[in-house]
Formats: sequence, structure tokens, C-alpha cells
Amino acid sequence: MTQGIQPKPSFLQPIRQWFDNIEIKNASVARFIAKTIPAQCPFERDIALLGRRIAHIPPLCKLNPFYDQLVGLRFRALCYLADCCGEDIQAYCS
Repeated sequence: MTQGIQPKPSFLQPIRQWFDNIEIKNASVARFIAKTIPAQCPFERDIALLGRRIAHIPPLCKLNPFYDQLVGLRFRALCYLADCCGEDIQAYCS
């Protein structure tokens, strides 16, 4: 029987787990998280010169080692606001 390749433990894993274990229990904290963490990657840009696109900067969010955890935290904050507080979260989704 052969064993599969085991992923090496990352030194960032404790921080990722900390982000994943944050529980949202306060509406003001949830609002702060929803406002602070952007809904879309803020780094993607088209560079234009004289009305013509000369370059494109791809989204660099995936280079952030905590990107998935931050998106998950924002999602939990929005769910808390919608489900527990009954707030309309439409303002945070742009």
C-alpha cells in the first residue's frame, strides 16, 4: 500500500485557523468587518492611455495567504447581520 503525498504544514496555518474560528457575536463588529473587507479584489485594474487599454493588472488577491479566510470572515459577518440582526445587507454588496 502506498501513501499519498502529505501536505507540509504551513507556518501560517495557526493564523488561518484563528481567522476561521472567529465568531461574529456583535452587530457593530459585523458592520466593521463588512465595511473593511472589500467585496471584490481592489487590485485588478486596466491601465489606459489616450482612451486605449495598454495594460491589465490581474487580481492579486489570490497572492494573499489569508484571502480565503478573510472572504469567509466577511461572509460570516454578512450572514450575522442578515440572519441575527435582520439588517438589509445590500449596501455591503457593492
